Amino acid sequence: MNSGEKVKRGALWSVLFAVVSLAWIFPIVLVIINSFKQKAYISRNAFSLPTGKAFVGLENYTRGLDTTNFFASFGWTLLITVGSVALILVCTSMCAWWIVRVNNWAAKLLYTLFLFNMIVPFQMVMFTLSKLADMLKLNTPWGLCFVYLGFGAGLAVFIFTGVVKGIPESLEESAMIDGASVPRIFFQIVVPIMKPSIVSVAILQAMWIWNDYLLPSLVLDQRKYKTVPMAVQYLKGGYGSVDMGAMMGTLVLAIVPIIIFYLFCQRYIIEGVVAGAVKG
Repeated sequence: MNSGEKVKRGALWSVLFAVVSLAWIFPIVLVIINSFKQKAYISRNAFSLPTGKAFVGLENYTRGLDTTNFFASFGWTLLITVGSVALILVCTSMCAWWIVRVNNWAAKLLYTLFLFNMIVPFQMVMFTLSKLADMLKLNTPWGLCFVYLGFGAGLAVFIFTGVVKGIPESLEESAMIDGASVPRIFFQIVVPIMKPSIVSVAILQAMWIWNDYLLPSLVLDQRKYKTVPMAVQYLKGGYGSVDMGAMMGTLVLAIVPIIIFYLFCQRYIIEGVVAGAVKG
């Protein structure tokens, strides 16, 4: 294949992926457009621009904030997301390091169990999980962080194990000869090398936990705690009525933080996942 054909093929792929990207972000653009329209116009023509009488400014946003008690829900969601991601990163990175360096039958069995964790459908355990969470008093935002640790550990350990396999043991042995302790070796030598994969796992887990509706609704005491996805559901009225304007405004407020987080960290995703897959 000559250079001219390579350029043409590259251009075709670029056009194709550009079209796919536009189709992917279109629902988000549609939500933003409708968040500035009266709810009657949203139902009548969801694809029209918010012009004339249809435009209501920030009214949908203010009504959504008041109706859902958004800031309280935002705070609980932020606490759950940050706490869960921090637990997952610390616990699974240390576990993956132990699995690779020990490499005995117990470590291999544990690694297999983590892989099995990725296969089991959530629907198989959700009712048992809800009952167990109530029995162990995990139906709080702090307890939910430990529940997310259990569900997020499989993928994280899989990625981190592949990364640790690519770290030369000689680095750790040299530090140990110099008198470094095990925690110092891990946090000052291993963790900096794992940084791209750590950021990748953090992004993937944060996006999942931030947008998750089912697990918090099963575990949390909804009389006291509501996450943002749960709060959005409370915009539904009786007999199937929905305040579409307030819902669109609330959805925009809910997705903006995670999109900003993703844009800041996206360059680490491919690098980190590939690093874990090559050696895994």
